[in-house]
Amino acid sequence: MGARILVAEDDHKQADLVRRYLEREGHSVVVVSDGRAAIDEARWRSPDLVVLDVMMPRADGLDVCRILRAETDVPVVMATARSTEDDLLLGLDLGADDYITKPYSPRELVARVRAVLRRTARTGGLDGQRYRIGGLVVDEARHEVWKGNSRVDVTPAEFKILECLAASPGRAFSRQHLLEHAFGFDHYVLDRTIDVHVMNLRRKVEPDPAAPTYLITVFGVGYKMAEIPDAT
Repeated sequence: MGARILVAEDDHKQADLVRRYLEREGHSVVVVSDGRAAIDEARWRSPDLVVLDVMMPRADGLDVCRILRAETDVPVVMATARSTEDDLLLGLDLGADDYITKPYSPRELVARVRAVLRRTARTGGLDGQRYRIGGLVVDEARHEVWKGNSRVDVTPAEFKILECLAASPGRAFSRQHLLEHAFGFDHYVLDRTIDVHVMNLRRKVEPDPAAPTYLITVFGVGYKMAEIPDAT
């Protein structure tokens, strides 16, 4: 079954080309040409994925991503002519699930959309695991994270990282392993990408992000989940 995809792109020729390629894959596509319309359409249609150009009128893609992340966990693929590492990390820091730089081929975008949809597909059954580490709960089946009695809003990529760590408390995972688990094998191989996501997760789940008790840095390796008895 195809996904509902919102494409926000102010280059009308590029937007039409992307739309035709995505519809050929069986997706239902809505195209908007400015940031304000992207926000409105996302709120109204609740798409399964958003393709978001960074440079748009009325509100740029970074602002749109920031607003969407505050309201939903819809997967976001950002497209931009900016290709420096800091630009890529800024988009990921705001919660983008993938990043593609212009000029790009529509076939590459379709492949990335397919990969993101596959990675962020939620399981509706009862076979997902529920991990408890101290007062933290990671629920695979419901795709939810709880800190005590409060639900924590995380991005799909953040959930993947937390899920991987929570499944094996005490085990050290390399940044590369976490990168591949969260983003797949065809993503940008930047160690700092994982560092940014872990920093964001610490802000959300740690009592004191400056002195983490859950997400522990393993120097020279990567990260691990602390072994903490169930708080209940």
